[in-house]
Amino acid sequence: MTSLMLSRLAMPSPDRPALCDIFCNVIDNFGDIGVCWRLARQLANEHGIAVRLWVDRLDALAQICPAIDSCAQVLRVDGVEVRRWDADFRDADPGAFVIEAFACQLPQAFVAAMAARRPPPVWINLDYLSAEGWVVGCHTLPSPHPALSLVKYFFFPGFTECTGGLLRERDLEARRQAFLASRAGQSAFWHGVGGPPPADALLISLFAYANRALADLLAIWAQGSAPVCCLAPLTQTLPAIEAFLGKSLRAGDVARCGQLEIRVLPFVGQPDYDRLLWSCDLNFVRGEDSFVRAQWAAKPLLWHIYAQPENAHRPKLDAFLDHYCGGFGERLAAAPAATLRRLTLAWNEAPGAGPINARLWQEFVDALPELRTHATSWQNNLSKQQDLCTKLLCFCRSKL
Repeated sequence: MTSLMLSRLAMPSPDRPALCDIFCNVIDNFGDIGVCWRLARQLANEHGIAVRLWVDRLDALAQICPAIDSCAQVLRVDGVEVRRWDADFRDADPGAFVIEAFACQLPQAFVAAMAARRPPPVWINLDYLSAEGWVVGCHTLPSPHPALSLVKYFFFPGFTECTGGLLRERDLEARRQAFLASRAGQSAFWHGVGGPPPADALLISLFAYANRALADLLAIWAQGSAPVCCLAPLTQTLPAIEAFLGKSLRAGDVARCGQLEIRVLPFVGQPDYDRLLWSCDLNFVRGEDSFVRAQWAAKPLLWHIYAQPENAHRPKLDAFLDHYCGGFGERLAAAPAATLRRLTLAWNEAPGAGPINARLWQEFVDALPELRTHATSWQNNLSKQQDLCTKLLCFCRSKL
């Protein structure tokens, strides 16, 4: 489909832009709302869609967007109308498109209003990102409502053209390149998060769930032969860091132990989080939103996947590693690929993976040059695909 056709599909009417309702039930604090907030802003600011974002926890959104008043009922930020999604949901007229993020279960009153609308809205269940093979067969499948004249379509983000793609703003790569080329921009960023890091240290951003493997990793970094600077936002990793250091920490604190320097960062907004990923040598990420942004950063990454009962997340983790190591462009060489896989599985405390030890970490550090090259190749090839927002909007328009 040509860019001209895409622009026409997304073109709002001169007098009244199309309205899209996005519903987000915050489960993972930042992954769910991070995806929804990026999608809402991109629909509004790149495609001219009027967006209402319904969120049940505005406090989570406020942490990644400081302009949000977590006590408000309705507010407008970055071109998006944000509404509190309370248990006593107030009646609202549905828009032309309704996005149910991650199967969050729409209010029954809203579903009834959707059924009464003529024509009914295009109803999308925006599902979780996965590299598993079955996703291709399920992407855009319809699911008729059992009692109402409504159809819900499953829309799966993914890593191939046969899926919904990944969220990516039009100017993302241009902004990354401009930041990396600007000493003034980098200096301003570092001063905003506590000052420039040591020039000779391996820079690591640490965003993860609570993880027993972290204690081993901190000890290895502290006892290693080369300096490490770990930039840790205030998240679930803080108790383990405090236990390792034997003291309490707060945002802005800097602590040192052997070769390790730990900087506790305040929770930053999404634009500054992107800059953090661009600036570091290695990014530990979790969930979905930071996982995708780390791939656009073109830097080596270690993914802490959201754990599910009975190890149900393991096939999803393996599928990504298979795809990442042997997917687009040049295949990652066998040795760094094996090291990346072993460290990722150990970091995720996978059954049989064993603990992280100094030898495994050193093998990973030795592989970083090849992993950097591969991360750039991976990002370049992903960038050739159409972004999720554009694909989603085109699909919705095709169903009107």
